[in-house]
Amino acid sequence: MFRSLHMKVALIMLLLITSLMAVVGTFLTTSVSNFYMDSFYEQMNDMFGSSEDADGNTVANNPEFMSTLRSEAAESDGSERLQNVLESNAGSLGIDYRTRNYYILDENGKFITGSDEAGGLLLDETPNLTAGRNGQVGDESNITADYMDVAIPISGGDNHFIIYIKDTRTTVDTLNAKLFQIIMQALIIGLLTSVLLSFLLSKTIVSPIEKLTEGAERMASGDFGNKISMESTDEIGILTDTFNHMAGVLQDTISAMENERNKLDTLFLHMTDGVVAFDHEGTMIHSNPAATDMLGRSLEGLTYEDLFSDVYPFRDVVALQRPGYAEAEMSVRERTLELYLAPFSDEERGGVLIVLHDVTEQHRNEERRKEFVANVSHELRTPLTNVRSYAETLRTTTDIPRDMENGFLDIIINETDRMTRIVQDLLTLSRLDSGQSEMNMARFPFDEAIDSVVRANALEAKRRGHQLTCTHDALPLLYGDRSRLEQVMMNILSNAIKYTPDGGHIQVTAGTEGESVWLEVSDDGIGIPPEDWDRIFERFYRVDKARSRESGGTGLGLSIAREIVNRHHGTLTIVEHQGPGTTVRLCLPIRQEN
Repeated sequence: MFRSLHMKVALIMLLLITSLMAVVGTFLTTSVSNFYMDSFYEQMNDMFGSSEDADGNTVANNPEFMSTLRSEAAESDGSERLQNVLESNAGSLGIDYRTRNYYILDENGKFITGSDEAGGLLLDETPNLTAGRNGQVGDESNITADYMDVAIPISGGDNHFIIYIKDTRTTVDTLNAKLFQIIMQALIIGLLTSVLLSFLLSKTIVSPIEKLTEGAERMASGDFGNKISMESTDEIGILTDTFNHMAGVLQDTISAMENERNKLDTLFLHMTDGVVAFDHEGTMIHSNPAATDMLGRSLEGLTYEDLFSDVYPFRDVVALQRPGYAEAEMSVRERTLELYLAPFSDEERGGVLIVLHDVTEQHRNEERRKEFVANVSHELRTPLTNVRSYAETLRTTTDIPRDMENGFLDIIINETDRMTRIVQDLLTLSRLDSGQSEMNMARFPFDEAIDSVVRANALEAKRRGHQLTCTHDALPLLYGDRSRLEQVMMNILSNAIKYTPDGGHIQVTAGTEGESVWLEVSDDGIGIPPEDWDRIFERFYRVDKARSRESGGTGLGLSIAREIVNRHHGTLTIVEHQGPGTTVRLCLPIRQEN
């Protein structure tokens, strides 16, 4: 509703009139209240107040009146005499017996007589009245109070009185109410007038603007040929001429830009490397499909700051001297990109050109090589050291008992077997990483595979005194590599048997959930701390290294298992477990993605 310029002009006029009347009304009511209050206290000051003369002495403003009050107060019937004096000066004091009354009180503030006996018996304790009771003149004004009052202590002989004059401000409130009524009437008339005038005024202003809007809409649709006719010579006429000129310039500019864009699109379209160009303000002006693919997002509307500010500061690239360039590297999801950044033209008219080269595979191969060497070096050091130590002992010692010699040879053989398993596992992981390990995908009954793995581990579980149970309903046919998945399940179940103290309980359960099947292996063994749940799938990571090596583990089994599960688009995780032990959950899609 308020998007219309007609309504905005009308609303502005209404707000102006309303604001003006509100200011005037507030000013008038405040001025009337201040005037009435000032008049009251000036009147009281003229009758009861005092001031300093030229010599610095304090003299009463109305000495005759004050002298009369003191002399009358000294009489035995002082209160009645004071009342007679106040009655005779009621006009000078403004006493009207309705809104303004006088009260004669004793020195403790108790009512004696006055022009309003009923009101005198119900007087509230005010700051001025308190001052009068303390023997001081109470004539402080308070604009927020709904009354005005003065309290003047009068002493004569042994008699002490307080003359208290109070005005209820009814007169000023009535006057303000009348003013408010007049202002509201004027406001209504002003609003009606402003509505009429605002619509007439807005029509004069809006008509040329509507023509400009129509021209802008035609321009937005690609029509730059029609010019807007406007005969006025005011600011709107000048704006119309400028708009027509702008349309011509814009048409030429767009044509030139379109030609350049076609050239760049042709150049960049078939490049394998990504190319992104930014102007001198960091706004993207060109990008090719390869760049969009490498960065993994739509680049439309993005700036240099959105994409590369964390890699290399924009101003540092612009400041490079040609033919200089900068090199940088960034990671986007699983990709590693090598960036070459160079300025083109000058700082005011040029910008920055960035060439992106995907070096993910090179980095990945390098990391695999480093990881392989590091892991092999670390894991083979201990068994090699043991083999060498026992072999040297056998070679240098001639009187070793036969039983001890056989024991040393057994250790050497076990350590050699351990090294063989490590090498085999590493080769398996390497093949999985490089994609060289083929998966023999076919449909097979998942429940039969589970039962086969459980039977294969039943004897070892019985030997350790474990109670091994397996429960599952009829499960659907699963599409995958049965031998590889059985290897995963074998690894999970054998770990549960291996790391559960003798006499434990191991439960295998399975079922379906939506378009997936799941398998859980739960035990009441030594368990895995929650902080290690994610790390146990890292290569060579062990929660308890001594116990793992003692049981013959290489630290690669779960890594291999997760790689196989990932190749099947599934998940292998540790889940919450009640009590001691661990629960490992395997989840696989029934149908594999193409």
